[in-house]
Amino acid sequence: MNKNEALILLRAKGFKHTDKREDILELFEESGGYLSAKEIQTALKDAYPGISFDTIYRNLSLFKKLLILEETELDGEKVFQFHCTEHHHHHLICLRCGKTKTIEVCPMQDLSKLDPDFKVTGHKFEIYGYCKDCQEEIRRSHVKTERAGVH
Repeated sequence: MNKNEALILLRAKGFKHTDKREDILELFEESGGYLSAKEIQTALKDAYPGISFDTIYRNLSLFKKLLILEETELDGEKVFQFHCTEHHHHHLICLRCGKTKTIEVCPMQDLSKLDPDFKVTGHKFEIYGYCKDCQEEIRRSHVKTERAGVH
């Protein structure tokens, strides 16, 4: 999914085009990873000084319902990214920057053999860690801290 596909889907389902909706979708297109409602509010505060969490969550809920966005939880907070539509896959998710990387392996292929009588109707598989860039930032931060004599 991308911003243009999302806007077409919204129109097709009878929802109004608003600047706020378009700007929220633009943020997801630019991010390449997961965003929280707080990050969205912070990014839009200059353009929409009075934008509330209620407005943001209402739009996020609509986008999730229409399969424009998918949701997960990181550190106890709901975060969202564009719904993946290409094919069945899973993600590596950076806990620092929220960027995701697609992994093509699906563990369900093997797990389904455990109980052939159990009908799986859906699943979610995510691996959390730190991307290469964030690992480097964390390492540099630790080096600066050590040089400063802070432990």
